[in-house]
Amino acid sequence: MLEINLSGLKLKTPLILASGILGVSYSSMKRIIDAGAGAVTTKSIGPTPRKGYRNPSIIELYPGTFMNAVGLGNPGIDNFISEIKEIKDNNIPLIVSVFGDTDEVYLEVAAKAEKAGADAIEINISCPHAEVASIGIDKDLTFEIVKFLKKGLNVPLFVKLNPNVTNLSEIALAAERGGADGVVAINTLAAMVIDVKTKRPILSHGSGGLSGKAIHSIAVKKVYDLYKVLKIPIIGCGGVDSWEDVVEFFLAGASAVQVGTALYKGTETLTKINEGIINHLKENEYKTINDIKGLAHHFKTQEVPDFE
Repeated sequence: MLEINLSGLKLKTPLILASGILGVSYSSMKRIIDAGAGAVTTKSIGPTPRKGYRNPSIIELYPGTFMNAVGLGNPGIDNFISEIKEIKDNNIPLIVSVFGDTDEVYLEVAAKAEKAGADAIEINISCPHAEVASIGIDKDLTFEIVKFLKKGLNVPLFVKLNPNVTNLSEIALAAERGGADGVVAINTLAAMVIDVKTKRPILSHGSGGLSGKAIHSIAVKKVYDLYKVLKIPIIGCGGVDSWEDVVEFFLAGASAVQVGTALYKGTETLTKINEGIINHLKENEYKTINDIKGLAHHFKTQEVPDFE
């Protein structure tokens, strides 16, 4: 009931580990798969090792809602290849998130990841506390990098979208025209918290990205709007911690759903979500989760009557 085909990737469930959460080692990613994920996405990997920002780099604002500014800390693609190979030796569906400072560097990192065994590439052009965000706010830059990367890659290419823009559909359409095989909607929202006693931002970087429950309804709206204009699959991402959240994303038009922040409660969260989805589908006599995709679009909003 939960099997999906995502741009040629055959996954046993529609749940995918979101980038930035536990995606740095084979052992952590195996736990995610064993708990019920259909695929895992690595932390964003760049061309060279990067320490990221100093602590405090993540804080919990409200239950289930966090703000972080990690700064794309990662081991670098050359050091990460061994992890990719171990993950693939154990047949774990793997999406490698990549970033760089030029189109050529993006391709260099992505090509190395593909050669090592990555099943798909996700490009991070939208992290709100790093320079890559400048790409994801410009439709022309988005089109150019996607078109450039598609020429040099053979595996599916997913684009993680930046919600901190006026018109997300415009950016997503540019990615589609460039040849993207799918989009991830959405990345974290730019945010800041200031300590009134010290009179300075709490995060060492100052601003950060808001994730978790507080952004879920925003992400659902973005997926709903994108489904109206895109032909390629949409991977919903933002504030998922229950089966209802996943079903909601599918009703809005998602083809798969990434889970990230909710894993602070433990990997068993994925198991509970899958169980809930199956029960919901059975109770409503649906054969597969794909049967509910986009159903919310059949709803007609109430029209405002004309006044004479």
